[in-house]
Amino acid sequence: MTQETDAVVLISAHAEWRPVRARFADAPAIATPYGEALYVTLPAVGGRPSAVVLFHGGWGKIDAAASTQYAIDRWRPRLLLNLGTCGGFAGDVAAGTLLLADFTLVYDIIEQMGDPDEALAYYAKEIDLSWLRGPLPLPVRRELLISADRDIVSAEIADLRARFGAIAADWESGAIAHVAARNGVRCLILRGVTDLVSADAGEAYGRPELFAARTETIMARLLETLPEWLAVSL
Repeated sequence: MTQETDAVVLISAHAEWRPVRARFADAPAIATPYGEALYVTLPAVGGRPSAVVLFHGGWGKIDAAASTQYAIDRWRPRLLLNLGTCGGFAGDVAAGTLLLADFTLVYDIIEQMGDPDEALAYYAKEIDLSWLRGPLPLPVRRELLISADRDIVSAEIADLRARFGAIAADWESGAIAHVAARNGVRCLILRGVTDLVSADAGEAYGRPELFAARTETIMARLLETLPEWLAVSL
């Protein structure tokens, strides 16, 4: 059944969804092929209240792409907002920093029959944020976010930094931005840096409790200011 809503807030990883589910425990929920969807009316900030769908789309590029298209087809949102986390490159960004993606790139594409740069360019997306009004609710850095179906590999950081100017990476933003662009839907991707990876090690590798704790902190900041983000976006 096709419905219309102001915005779909797409949440990817299970650790990112748990704080959402706890905060909106009483919200009406439905099951989807990917994860739960919650129907929420957020308080007005400078206008009317915003009717939004909080949607657990799933982790990794496959579920991220599929659930983004599902959300667009089902709810016809004016805005697709992705809230989540990412890993940062030690020395380039601090843990806790919020990144606003203005360009996304999928870096785990390996093309050996043709032009590898052409293959990378196909899924690379510059995100038009000209419609975003200031001042923004939280301090953010506008940055490129790179995505792959893998955690950051320490030995690859120098190459990723040199080739793309990257400072952080995640699993889903490249897929979400690509599908949103193909559908002509405004896309806002906000991700907080939970942990840092250096050329030697990742501080959260083997320490999932660190990732979970920092994810709760970052998601709390983003959810507390969600009405304000919608106010500057819609």
